[in-house]
Amino acid sequence: MKALFIHGAGDMRLEDVAVPEPGEGEVLLRVRYVGICGSDLHYYFDGRNGENLVREPFTPGHEFSATVEADPSGEWAAGTSVTVHPARYGTPVEGIADRPHLWPGGDYLGSAANLPHRQGAAADCVLVEKQMLRGLPDGLPLKDAALAEPLGVALHALTIAGDELGDRVLVLGAGPVGLLVVAALVARGVDHVAVGDIQESALERARALGAHETLLIGTDDVPATAYPVVFECSAAPVSLTQAITSVNRAGVVVQVGMLADTAIGVNLAPLVSKEVQLRGTFRFSTEIDAAVDMLAANSSIAGVVTHILPATKAVEAFATAKDSAASGKVLIEF
Repeated sequence: MKALFIHGAGDMRLEDVAVPEPGEGEVLLRVRYVGICGSDLHYYFDGRNGENLVREPFTPGHEFSATVEADPSGEWAAGTSVTVHPARYGTPVEGIADRPHLWPGGDYLGSAANLPHRQGAAADCVLVEKQMLRGLPDGLPLKDAALAEPLGVALHALTIAGDELGDRVLVLGAGPVGLLVVAALVARGVDHVAVGDIQESALERARALGAHETLLIGTDDVPATAYPVVFECSAAPVSLTQAITSVNRAGVVVQVGMLADTAIGVNLAPLVSKEVQLRGTFRFSTEIDAAVDMLAANSSIAGVVTHILPATKAVEAFATAKDSAASGKVLIEF
């Protein structure tokens, strides 16, 4: 079979490898679509994602859809359409029993955090543990189901906003995750979803998903102290400053974009004077199940996908995904 391997910054190859054999508790999947995530882009273009350095040939990919190829236990029939919760949880921690994604010692498909690396799903076939499988509802296309993992990330951001999530929200950054936050807010019935981005093309995609107001950053005036909740999805320090400026007094800023692992320049003065709560959000816990249901009920969310390229054009797919003006979510098809 074929599998993608990142060997270092700018070095990715489609290589021949043996088809793995499922062991006890494992299921072999035939991969159909793999989404390119921001972390995948960093691994390929930079050779690292934050602190996680590519130290051995490494297959990316943690957001994907597939069909069951073989389950030795017979529990999952061959051909069953699935997506996958890509986390294996670590050691439980007192006080956060309900947040297993924060327990130390776990891992994630397509992550170089540990050595050996946790190989990902950008391959013809992949082995996963049975508890990771999520069967798809009838009628949900495999192409759409590849969005379940990143939509789960978006839904977890809404979970972090919690009871403060009212009827007026600002989303800063309309890349793939920001667009999925928009789609989730619209699907949840939020009355007014405003979106800000530096790219008009990204704002067009946000409007297509149901955004009620769009703001071209650098051209339009972004209101100050105007939104009870702001989701910062770009990870740009200047955008975090804008989020703190735009959120209401006693409001909540949810940091969705993965900030760089370094000191950054952010004006936090209004955080104090307005008693703003700044909340981080990381991956998700169980929200992938709600994401599957939401995708089945709202086919328009699949509009986040702008490009689908075959695995033989993976390098082109990554270049396309890096160009935020030209693309939303990019999928690789196996």
